[in-house]
Order: sequence, then C-alpha cells, then structure tokens
Amino acid sequence: MGSSSNQQTTYIVIGLAAIVSAAALWYITSKKDDATAKAKSKSKSKSLPTKDIDGMGGKSVDSGMTPTKSNVAARTSNASTSASTATAATTSTAAASSSKSKSSEADDDKALHRRIEEIDRAGKALFKEKKFMEAAETFTEALDLIEQKRPSTKSSSTSDNDSTKSSSSLTRQIITLTNNRSAMYEKASFPDLALSDCDAVLTLDPAHTKARTRRLRILESQNRHTEALVEVCALQLRYMNDNRDKLRIGLPPTGNPPVPQNKIEELVTLIQPEEMKRAQDAMAARDAEERALPSTYTITQLLKSFSGYNKWMGEAAKGGTVGKFTSQMEDLFDSIPRKNLTAFADNMATKATLLFHRGRRYAFEKDFVKAVQDFDEAFALVEDKKGSGDENHEEVKEEIVKAMEKDDYARLLEWAGMCKHLRYELKGALECYERCSELEPENTELLVKRAGVKMDGTQHAEAETLFAEALMLNPTASDALLHRANLRMLQQKVAESESDLETCIRLFPNNLLARLRLATVYMAKEDMDGAKRMLDTAEEYDPESSEVHCYRGELHFAHGEFGNAKEEFEKAMKCDADNPTPYVNAALAVVNTPPTNGSMMPDFPEAVKLLEKAIEVDPMMHAAYVQLGQMKLSMATDLSKAKDVVELYDKGLEYCRTPEELKDICSMRILTIAQIDAAHALKMETLNMQ
Repeated sequence: MGSSSNQQTTYIVIGLAAIVSAAALWYITSKKDDATAKAKSKSKSKSLPTKDIDGMGGKSVDSGMTPTKSNVAARTSNASTSASTATAATTSTAAASSSKSKSSEADDDKALHRRIEEIDRAGKALFKEKKFMEAAETFTEALDLIEQKRPSTKSSSTSDNDSTKSSSSLTRQIITLTNNRSAMYEKASFPDLALSDCDAVLTLDPAHTKARTRRLRILESQNRHTEALVEVCALQLRYMNDNRDKLRIGLPPTGNPPVPQNKIEELVTLIQPEEMKRAQDAMAARDAEERALPSTYTITQLLKSFSGYNKWMGEAAKGGTVGKFTSQMEDLFDSIPRKNLTAFADNMATKATLLFHRGRRYAFEKDFVKAVQDFDEAFALVEDKKGSGDENHEEVKEEIVKAMEKDDYARLLEWAGMCKHLRYELKGALECYERCSELEPENTELLVKRAGVKMDGTQHAEAETLFAEALMLNPTASDALLHRANLRMLQQKVAESESDLETCIRLFPNNLLARLRLATVYMAKEDMDGAKRMLDTAEEYDPESSEVHCYRGELHFAHGEFGNAKEEFEKAMKCDADNPTPYVNAALAVVNTPPTNGSMMPDFPEAVKLLEKAIEVDPMMHAAYVQLGQMKLSMATDLSKAKDVVELYDKGLEYCRTPEELKDICSMRILTIAQIDAAHALKMETLNMQ
C-alpha cells in the first residue's frame, strides 16, 4: 500500500492486463516455484539452451522440408461437335504442350526439393561432427540454390495457386536453412554472422522462437542488455498471446515459460545504472531552486513531526500578518551604497528579517511556495549573494549577521536548511543546519533535522549517531525517538523501532504520529489486533484524522476486505483532500475487488481516475506513477497510447527524491520501452490482452 508511514509501495497483480510490466509478464509476479529456471540461473554461463537446430535435437517448430505436390496434369476433352479437323488438332496440341510444361516445372520443383534435402542432411551430418563452419557453408549452398531457382517458380505458365504453394514451401525452407546456418555461426563463434541470420529469419517469421532465443543469447554475451531485454519481452508477449484465452478465464498458461523467471529482473538490473544516471544528470541540470516542492500535505506532516512545531506556529500567529511585513519592507530604502558598510548591512539585515517573518507567516498559512521564496531571498541577503565577487564580500556578510537578532539569524538558517531539504538539495541543507547547530549546540531538533538529511542521503550510521547525540542531550526528545524509529524500520530493526515508539507514547500519550507509526510496526509484525487497538486510541485523540482512516483502510485491505478498505480510504479523502495516499490505496482496492455483473475485469477506469487525482494532489507521489503506468499500458488500445506511458514515467522521474524512487520508475520505464519495441518486432498493434 502507498502508506505515508513507511513510504513503501505494494505492487499488485492487476489481472490479465498486467502483461505490460515485469509484474505483468508472469515472470516477476508469478509465485510458482520454477526449479528448472533456478537450476539454469545457477549455470556457469547463465545462457539459454543452444539445442535449436531445426530438425535436430528434438522436434522443430519449423516444418522442415515439405516437397511441393506435383501439378495435376491438364486434361483435354473430346470435341462435342463436328468442328474442323484442323481446329481440333490445334486445340489438342496446345493443351498437350501446356500439360507438358506444367509437368516439367513440377518435376523441376521436386528435383529442387530433393537436392535441398540432400544438402540439408549433409549439413546436419557436419554439425554432428562439430564441423560448424563446413555445415554453415553447406546450408549456404542450399540457400544459394533456392535463390538461383526461385525465378523459375514464378513462370507465367504456372497457375497462381501452384506458384503460391511453391513460394510458401521455399520460404519455409529458407527460414529453416537460415536458422540452422545461424546456429552453426554461433557454434563457430561468429556471433555477428549468427545475428545477421537471426534478423533474416525474424524478418520472414517474427514469431520464430528459436531465432529470437538465439538472438537473445548472443546479445547477452555481447553485453547488449537493452536489446536483449526486447527479445525477452518478445518471447514473453508471444507466450502470453498464445495463452490469452486461458488467461482471460483465470487458467494457467500451457507449457513452460520460454525463458527463466529471473531473466527480466537480471537484465533490468544491468540496464538500470545507465538509465538512472541519465535521469540523475537531467535532475542535476535543473537549478536546485527551480525544483518542485512536495505537496502541502507532505510538508505539513513533516513539520508536525518536529517538537518545535507548536512553538513557531504560535509565534507566527502572533507576529503579524503578511500585509504588515510587506508594508514595512516597502518603507525601506531601495539602495544604499556598499561603501557605507554599516548602513548597507543594517538595511540588508532589516530586509532579511522582515522576509524571514513574512515567510514564516506564509508557512503558518500553508502557502509554502511563497514561504520558501521569502526564506530563500532572506538567506541570499545575509549571504550577500549579489556581492559575492566583491573584495569586501566576507566583511559585508559578517556585518549583516551582526546587525540581525541572534535568534532571527539562527531561525533563518534553520528554515533555509528546511527549504533546501524539501527540494532535496541535501548538501546545502546540511550546511545550513550545521551552521545553526554551531550557534545552538544543545538544540536537539537541529540534530534530528541533520539526521533526517543523512537518512535521505542513505548515510544511516551517521544518522544513528546524531539521534543518539540528541537523546543524550534530551532523553525525552519526542522527534528524535519518532524519526529514529523510522530509521530503524528502514534498517528492518522492527523490535528497536517498536521500543522507540512505545517510549515516545509513554512520554507523550497524545502523540498521534507515534501511534500511527506503531500501528505500522504492528502491521509489519502481522499483529492486526495490536494495530487496530493503536488506531482506536489514535482516533480518540483525533477523530478527523485522514491518516487514521487511511491506516484503517490498510487493515481491511490486509484482510481482503476491499469494499471496507475503500470506504475508509474515501473517509480519509474527505478528512483531508490534499492527502495523496488514500487515492492510491483506493485505486488498489478497486483493482483487487472481484468483478461483478458478469464483468471479467476490475474497474480500471475508476482506478485510473483515483491515481491521476493522487498525482494532481501530489506530483511527487511516486507510487501513483508506478501503478498508473501499469494500468494505462494494460488499457492501451494501440502502441501510440502505450508510448504515452513512457511520457508519464518521464514526468515521474522529474519528481523523484530518493534513489529507491528513481530505481522503481526507471525500472518501469525500461520495461515499458522494451515491451513496446517487442510488440513492434512481433508486428502486434497493442499490448492489451483483453
């Protein structure tokens, strides 16, 4: 579930339509224990079987040598009237000539097929002797013979029907011979020649399993993982398409999967680094200050998790209105020369202070975009950003700081750090927090915020040290206990996380966030009764909490009570329409609800609307992109609509904050592109298996 408490995503199997992703391609989502696949995956080369010579090593998928039937000799009939002897003789001669011509061509076809069979047998004999290149040359001889004789099969004297039969037979022979030659090239370690022949086979028969499997194997050996993934997807798509009727009614596919179950995951893992680097480079190219902020709901929940929340909210409420601070700034001098150091510094300090207070008021009103703008501008003033190239830059900075009230300057640094952290500018955020800590070394909240930056940077050991330092200074620091519990859940230290949360609740019984987090811990331990008790108590403290209803919905979901789960998620939406989590969870409840009224599929359109609403509410709701992409791809009626899903993932990548989020969406994007390319290769018009 897309729970805000543990920020973990549960990926669901969205029925038969899930062909569109690794989860949908049977191999990632399948829970079947494939002992054969595991054995193959442990082999030294990790390659696919090479026993794919047509007509050898088992029954071939190709028809092999299928001689064309002889043309039926034309018959002449006696004249029914007393026509002239000359006319009758002419007619009889023409008919006999035509019959002789057709019979001759049929004999030629038979001779050609016999000769090809002889050459083919010779090639296979060489293969058995492991004379691979000699075998390849033999298959080439047969192919050249077909090419030389092919024009004669198109003689105008041959009927269209007979010509078509002959051409079809020769095409099948070309496919068989070319595939066999490709196998010889691969055995002889000429992969490029083998690939060329695979391409030739697939041009004539896009669904040719042996050629596609060999192509996959060779591409893997050349570390061409992206192309190899396309071949895997093509094999999978054909397999699923061949079994679509069974899948529609919930029956398992016939036969074994064409490739090991772990092949997709293996290839995606190999492709991911380059794809993630591309996405990270694109993110780095954007100015940090231009990065989007999290949703209003997300920011509010984060701010509430710190112990100083009520204090600064009270100060902001009493400090004055936005209009008051704006009016005071308008009364300041527009420009004072830098050479008048004291006056210049005082003016900058006053303006920075007013911007800070107005920004805090905006934060109080939950207008975080304007709040961040004011905090950024105030921080730029105290840093003398515009004068960074001047000789007296450091002196000016020092004078501006001196001119500010110490607490205002410290709080500005703290808020500047928070703004940078919200935009995931971790280095800048940490610098601001550390400078503030130098001014207030016993401020435990600053230590907790620094630990939060370390957590987002996956520096868990350093985060642990900062939490320990905070709790040493103040053993009752609720925010330190709360955030350390989150860290320990990430580290899968469930018992230690539970201990921190129980301590927090014992010290502060009305701490709603701690109770919600503890409910999550109980759910992780599958203690549903304990989770329910904790949610019941949490609801007593805040009956209108969106989070409480969301967690209750997750409990119902875990019990398979999807209707009840959806009702709770809808209550969560009503309590706070800006909370994106219940929209995602409600969508999952919809697609897991058994169809009614004779329908074979869940209500995907409703689920799509809910997921789109989640992204509208919070463009950073990463779980919504993952689920929405899968559903839209499964519903795409043509490949152009399938390509829209790639654009959706590109949008999601712009809002990724953590390496885990980036990895998830990159994986889905990689798979989507591979499946679209595979569908093109198979000449399919859609990925929809409905």
